Amino acid sequence: MATGKFPASVASGFMIDIKLSAAASLQNGANETGCPVVALADNARLRELAENHQLVDELNRAIVVQAELIPKDVVTMYCRCTYIDESRGVQREIELVYPGEADPGTGKVSVLTPVGCALIGLKTGQKINWGFPDGSVRCLRVMDVIQVPR
Repeated sequence: MATGKFPASVASGFMIDIKLSAAASLQNGANETGCPVVALADNARLRELAENHQLVDELNRAIVVQAELIPKDVVTMYCRCTYIDESRGVQREIELVYPGEADPGTGKVSVLTPVGCALIGLKTGQKINWGFPDGSVRCLRVMDVIQVPR
């Protein structure tokens, strides 16, 4: 009797095929999957920091590629991005940084904050509904991304 579910190994294989296809399509500037896009080196460092954190779930669904394959309109580490919290009608410009470099007064937001975790890997125009510690769910939309040379 069919259950409508695939064995984990088959489902995993489909996911790998989808991610490889999506990674290949990035070269043409497309990412129709809705999955975040993360640089290989950042993925490794973020996984070390994100143990038992919401960020792990985002990294697990991310398309991980070499940094040079990431389109310029994708939120990456050290980029400056403008986003709108559509739930509150607030627009902010931030720089996404690692936790030890965060300085909210200058707009440097840690990737481990709810906003940082929600935005990483999204592209201009993309939005996400994200849960915050106060129990609210906010809709964040990326309006602009400026890549800052490292």
